[in-house]
Amino acid sequence: MDGFINLLKPPGMTSSDAVVYVRKRLPRGTKVGHAGTLDPEAAGVLPVMVGRAARLSDYIMTGEKEYICEIALGVATDTQDAQGAPVGEHNPPASEEALINVLSQFRGGIMQVPSAFSALKVGGRKMCDIARAGGEVAPQARPVTIHELEYLGKGAQDGYLLRVKCSKGTYIRALCHDIGRALGCGAHMRFLLRTFSAGFSIADACTLEQVDADLNAHIMPIDAPINHMPRVLCGSDLYARLRCGNRLAIDKLRGDVDAPGAIRLYVNREADIDTLERDAQSGGVPAGYSFAGIVERDGDETRFKAMLFEPED
Repeated sequence: MDGFINLLKPPGMTSSDAVVYVRKRLPRGTKVGHAGTLDPEAAGVLPVMVGRAARLSDYIMTGEKEYICEIALGVATDTQDAQGAPVGEHNPPASEEALINVLSQFRGGIMQVPSAFSALKVGGRKMCDIARAGGEVAPQARPVTIHELEYLGKGAQDGYLLRVKCSKGTYIRALCHDIGRALGCGAHMRFLLRTFSAGFSIADACTLEQVDADLNAHIMPIDAPINHMPRVLCGSDLYARLRCGNRLAIDKLRGDVDAPGAIRLYVNREADIDTLERDAQSGGVPAGYSFAGIVERDGDETRFKAMLFEPED
């Protein structure tokens, strides 16, 4: 079993718990992991990798993510979310207009200091574990990018909804904390829903109940989250070399052979060079081709970055 499950993680469950939940419903020994931690109290898209899909984690975890959050003005907390204890002075919440006006300061490239209660590791230990044990941690500022920051409307009790599209590594609760500091009233994140991650959208996510009812129906193809990448086709001439993970001659491949960076590779052991020529013009992945992995061009050859092909014999 190899592929991805676009899981709708409910609040109150850790990402690791979600992985265990799926693993218990798969054949013994099946490898399962997740692509991007989601806080226990947060909900939304959690891409779950099954089997060989884990080899693609480096290629799917670097993309943009999108969230809807509720920022609560007037109170900052030690964890920067609703599970923490209030810290600092409690000032009257800023106005809706002031919040809307300050958002422009947080669009684009910014420096962000993650919460001491984040899952980032220091010396091999999660900062949140060190902080909860009473230890001292000093998170360092790092660059992140807020591609879009949209005001959606008013919630309850001085809360406001925001939509955030951001780079990998962005902490939404740290963003809420920083917005509150800029407003001079303090703030924390009250609610978080991840709506997009690693190429997966919440519109297509499945619930735990759906996983229970028919898990197999919700395992997506192993190349599903990377179909935006350029692709090349390989045929009978290079099949023996491919199945051993060897370098492949560019002049015997067809498709996006000149593309820089990562390229999807598909193979059809019955296809001759004329067939490859025809199929490469069709766009997409023609019938009869199997996903073999990720390659990069190296001179007149390609070399594997992630080998995912399983020989038929």
